[in-house]
Amino acid sequence: MIMVTGANGQLASLTLRELAGRDVPALGASRTPSGEQRHLDFDEPASLDLTGVSTLLLVPAGYAEDDRVIVRHRAVLDAAVRDGVSHVVYTSLTGAGDHLGFALAHRATERMIRTSGLGWTILRNGLYAELFGALLSWVPDGLESAFGDGALAAVARADLAAAAAIVASDPTAHAGRSYDLVGAPITAAEIAGQLGVAHRTIGLDEYRARLLADDTLLPFQPPMLASIATSVRHGFLDNTSPDLGQLLDRPPIAPLAVAAKAAAARQP
Repeated sequence: MIMVTGANGQLASLTLRELAGRDVPALGASRTPSGEQRHLDFDEPASLDLTGVSTLLLVPAGYAEDDRVIVRHRAVLDAAVRDGVSHVVYTSLTGAGDHLGFALAHRATERMIRTSGLGWTILRNGLYAELFGALLSWVPDGLESAFGDGALAAVARADLAAAAAIVASDPTAHAGRSYDLVGAPITAAEIAGQLGVAHRTIGLDEYRARLLADDTLLPFQPPMLASIATSVRHGFLDNTSPDLGQLLDRPPIAPLAVAAKAAAARQP
């Protein structure tokens, strides 16, 4: 049986839908389960019951500081070994993302997986096109951001879900493999152009000040978001790879249209 963690999240729920569409039996797991989902809370070791699971699709355990995320992932991997899971598929971060503020927990988890004794596949996901569009801010004359002229190899979340479903459906065919799942590089100006508006660049200092003033963000989130902005701006996230198209056996969804739709949805 395949188990998908974080079943109520956007990536995991799309992956479960993909698996169902392929007539592949899979069980969702969540700390707040609904329907036939299994209760699984990475912060509660007693809840980590993976009996009957052959393939674990491990979607990262929510936003938190690195130490907490790593402890969560260590606990679920220990449970996987204990309960006889054969293979873990982990949705990680693109190889070009080592400069990002949330990369360390992903790389630490990859290392734990490789030394766990479990079969494994690492899906190094690019940043979502939906996220890129949502991070642009609307101003009276168009859009603004701290991304400058930099490009992001953004990828539609639906494509990442499809890729995860393909790998989880036949994990032995992908054993010991790491895939860099990124899309075509796009810029903030191109997103604005899709919407027929201008794009204005602001400085990273101004962007960070706005983030720090936003009381809806948790303490670790402003540096994470600022790291995305500077990495895009300075050309560290425009990497390309054929892996996504090869896994899907079709052209990936055009990320520019997805990002523009996400930006348009935030227009006042």
